[in-house]
Amino acid sequence: MMNTIFKRDILEGLNSAPKQLSSKYFYDEKGSEIFQEIMQMKSYYLPGCETEILTEKSQEIISRLPNPTYDVVELGAGDGTKTALFLDALLKSEKTINYLPLDISPEILEVNKDFLIEKFPDLNILPIAGDYFETLEKIKPRKNPKIVLFLGSNIGNFEGEKAVAFLKFVRQYLVKGDLFMLGADLKKHPQTILKAYDDPEGITKRFNLNLLHRINRELEGNFIPENYDHYASYDPLSGTTKSFLISKIKQNVQVGGQAIDFEKNEPVHMEISQKYNISDLIQLRENAGFKTDHHFTDSQKYFSISLFEY
Repeated sequence: MMNTIFKRDILEGLNSAPKQLSSKYFYDEKGSEIFQEIMQMKSYYLPGCETEILTEKSQEIISRLPNPTYDVVELGAGDGTKTALFLDALLKSEKTINYLPLDISPEILEVNKDFLIEKFPDLNILPIAGDYFETLEKIKPRKNPKIVLFLGSNIGNFEGEKAVAFLKFVRQYLVKGDLFMLGADLKKHPQTILKAYDDPEGITKRFNLNLLHRINRELEGNFIPENYDHYASYDPLSGTTKSFLISKIKQNVQVGGQAIDFEKNEPVHMEISQKYNISDLIQLRENAGFKTDHHFTDSQKYFSISLFEY
């Protein structure tokens, strides 16, 4: 089933104008490994800033959580290392919690569960693998108050009104008093942002090109990844970062039994990462129908974790 959806989405993207590939497919096993390298890059400031907030301000966040018991639902949970900081603070504040990590990658959920069980042997962990546009349905019948985490600046993958639509989509699985905890990268000097998305070591380039390797392996593609370059851009007015693969030559590629033509210098849109300021986040919350917001930033004000109440 996964290969059928993957094939459909890839062919649809490559046949569109302009061409595009969905960033959600970056995270096969190899892609997840490369992303862990990105997370360690000095120029990729996001995880360090978010970790600082979770380390220094979790108790301040928890002071705004009135209930003794919560289901902590995490969208795009990853390996759980950052989330462990928040879970630890919740447990130390004597909250009773169940942790429900949702991720498209079953492999990373195994890593997540193994790591957190070792750290918190008594924690009830209920991983749910798949696209959260489908898996969120499984949390709906649960009766505990919910804190839905969407960390790591994943909201940046949605441009403009799509971010509002996504928050509205999540909100339909919430009830009055539930909370949405959003990690968002804040607007800052353009060079700081560009270095995070086009590092001198070429790790982000390798991350993007890995999707071509995945297509070759899973969809009988014959991409030659060396025929593509990685290019990133940032618009400081809109706060939009975009990354592309650029075809170095005119070429024809076979994917899933179809022939795809590329012109020389033709871009393939790979990823968007939207940056915000606090007033943007307040507007996002209002437009999505949440009633209150609180914002917790790192010392450089590079990143925010925002708490929206439904």
